[in-house]
Amino acid sequence: MKWRSAHIERERASWGKAVEYDATLADGTSVRALAYIPQVGRPQAGERVLVTAAAHERGLGTGGYVMIVAIPDRLPEDGPHAPGHIVKARYTPMQYMVLGVDEEESAHHEILRDADSVDGMPVIAADLHSALPAIVAGIHHVAPGAKIAYVMTDGGALPAWFSQTAHRLRDGGHILGTISSGQAYGGELESVNVYTALLAARYVWNADVAIVAQGPGNLGTDTRWGFSGTSTGEALNAAHVLGGRPIAALRASQADPRERHRVISHHTMRVLSDIVRVPCAVVAPELTDIDDEVAAKMARQLVELAGNDSLTLVGVPADDLDEVLRTPPAPLSTMGRGYLDDPLSFLAVAAAGVYAGRLLSHRS
Repeated sequence: MKWRSAHIERERASWGKAVEYDATLADGTSVRALAYIPQVGRPQAGERVLVTAAAHERGLGTGGYVMIVAIPDRLPEDGPHAPGHIVKARYTPMQYMVLGVDEEESAHHEILRDADSVDGMPVIAADLHSALPAIVAGIHHVAPGAKIAYVMTDGGALPAWFSQTAHRLRDGGHILGTISSGQAYGGELESVNVYTALLAARYVWNADVAIVAQGPGNLGTDTRWGFSGTSTGEALNAAHVLGGRPIAALRASQADPRERHRVISHHTMRVLSDIVRVPCAVVAPELTDIDDEVAAKMARQLVELAGNDSLTLVGVPADDLDEVLRTPPAPLSTMGRGYLDDPLSFLAVAAAGVYAGRLLSHRS
């Protein structure tokens, strides 16, 4: 931990329950600072704040922010008593108490107490949070009225409030909202794990389809198994256990400078080859305007995935998604690259959305 004292200069932006500031550290360094209102209150210009800066000073994650921990000279008042006894970010200094969607004090406890099936609901699992708006665009391209729930797992950011993407999608009516799962918190609904999150999507929100992805900021160590996206496979397995339709969205790229993530990422290959052990659709985008080398490598990788008998490879024509993704429901960006920089990243996951949308039309 690296603790720092800072002074708020001005508010830069806000979305939902997150506020971004220009601030100055005690040594005169200018920084961007982020506050989550439910946890620390809302700092004002001129106030002193306590921040943590270790990740910022290392240039790691957190969107380049120092994180505001407290306004020591003006602590927020205690709020009114609220139901719920589930603690998230447990046993950390910022642990946060929430009302779980299925716990005894919840209005939804009775409907979820014995629920154990999502009744064929399509469940799309994606490695990166940046896939979310493209998947939503793909679903609504073929099923405009589809009701979509986002399940945020805890491999990346823990506070759902951090995600500008999820906020914009909900604010614009493109998704029903976020269900924060595991140690993640701050969604419109809170769940203990991905199983209860999917059941809540189906029975509390009456969702037609669920998208499962970690929050912003995935983790990887350039080893075979050291990456947070393994949770993608666990979500696909869970979808099958609950009687859903598991759909794998490919993490793919034609512009990533790291060879291990070029075309289909080694993260996706590992998950689908070694973790998924249930019937699962793997959606591959069919594109005519694609580099021959990229197309050849993707073909080889799909042949390799076909060695897992649990997987069903599904080709989805994706050329017409170009126009869809040029006007997305929320900005498209992955690893600092936009749609025009790396079309394959977004076309691949949007194709999974199209496939799920078509399943909905068949069900109806």
